[in-house]
Amino acid sequence: MIKEAAIGVLAIGLIGTSYWGYTEHKAKNEINIQAENNYQRAFHELTYELDLLHDKIGDTLAMKSKSSLSPALVEVWGLTSQARSNVGQLPLRLLPVNKTEEFLTNIGDFSYRTAVRDLDKEPLTQNEYATLQKLYDNSAEIQGEIRKVQHMVFENKLRWMDVELAYAKDQNPKNNVIIDGFKTVERNVMTYSDANADPSLTNYKVNRANLSNVKGEKITTEQAKDIAKKFLELNSTAQIKVDLTGEKLADRYYSLEIKEPKTNSEIYMDITEKGGYPVWVIDSRNIKAQKIDLNQASINGLKFLERNKFSNMELTESSQYDTIGVFTYVTKQDGVRIYPESVTMKIALDDGSTVGFSSKNYLAAYTKRTIPKPKISVEEARNSISSNLKIMEERQAIILNKLNQEVLCYEFVGTRGNDTYQIFVNADTGVEEQIKKLNVLVENYD
Repeated sequence: MIKEAAIGVLAIGLIGTSYWGYTEHKAKNEINIQAENNYQRAFHELTYELDLLHDKIGDTLAMKSKSSLSPALVEVWGLTSQARSNVGQLPLRLLPVNKTEEFLTNIGDFSYRTAVRDLDKEPLTQNEYATLQKLYDNSAEIQGEIRKVQHMVFENKLRWMDVELAYAKDQNPKNNVIIDGFKTVERNVMTYSDANADPSLTNYKVNRANLSNVKGEKITTEQAKDIAKKFLELNSTAQIKVDLTGEKLADRYYSLEIKEPKTNSEIYMDITEKGGYPVWVIDSRNIKAQKIDLNQASINGLKFLERNKFSNMELTESSQYDTIGVFTYVTKQDGVRIYPESVTMKIALDDGSTVGFSSKNYLAAYTKRTIPKPKISVEEARNSISSNLKIMEERQAIILNKLNQEVLCYEFVGTRGNDTYQIFVNADTGVEEQIKKLNVLVENYD
């Protein structure tokens, strides 16, 4: 009888373990399928957008009137933004595609700057038409190369998850059709972008694609571990595994995988090789029931930033997802908010600890800066805002405009009915640079 009972318990245990293993395997498969679907969507949308981009640039070459040309150029600008977004969603983080992204940025900047000016008073010059012709020819080459990659993806039923796996196994993978295809695109773009260097394309370039411009000496693997321990206040028993990104990248990172026994969690972290700056952190620990509110969590975030020498930061946005608070902090200098220098944090609402951190925007934008004086008064800027808005807050701020340039603005926060808006007015020209509807969060917790 006892023997039969023991066998029964063992059988139940085996069934339970098998079911747990099955559900875990199923969950991982579902995540992989979702990731693959997202990669496929981004790639095929990119291919379609490059087809349209080539056609739309061709259309502008046949246009002369402002009523047709300006909307067409705005459409070109919109397509380049979408294409850059889809390139960024592909698993190519270790493959340098900065020349391709730069080429798309150049098209977007040129088309936007041209579209917003008065083309009746200042029509396109012969040089600008020549630039459009170059962009048309070069976009055809990119279109052709991406089409080749797409054909191979369809014909060989290739998976983008294999690109992820290739990079996981080898920092410089070879004989991967997708990776080799994008390397060809990058080489071709580099060739004609260098040969066709044009001041009308490069005068306004601002490089925010990577962190190659951060300052400081290169750090070692052991130094990266020490930085992680101090930054995250790790227990001495924490186990840390460190890998360095590919040798040819301008902005190399140490990628750390940390097992923290104290919280029974895995923490993933990137630190720049140059200067040893923490770039992002994800803590996978299980978060329990909420015990603190968003306000206390935001204060904890500020203390974390101060402790890690992110000085003069101010909270600008907060939101809550289940038991996690998400906060954005920006630098405040001489009373002016520097929005490009932003840090995003996730803070657990069970104990107020940091479970997510990203400083890439901050590191890409940080510099010692002299803030200029505005050319118009705050009253003049306020007059350009709709009288339907009730202004609640006003301040000066530096933001990035559509050309990726930093501009000094007056920032206004106003309400209309139950809606709240954030408006940025250029402090030199009085032009409305940006308007954004804000989500006002109502806290709901026990």
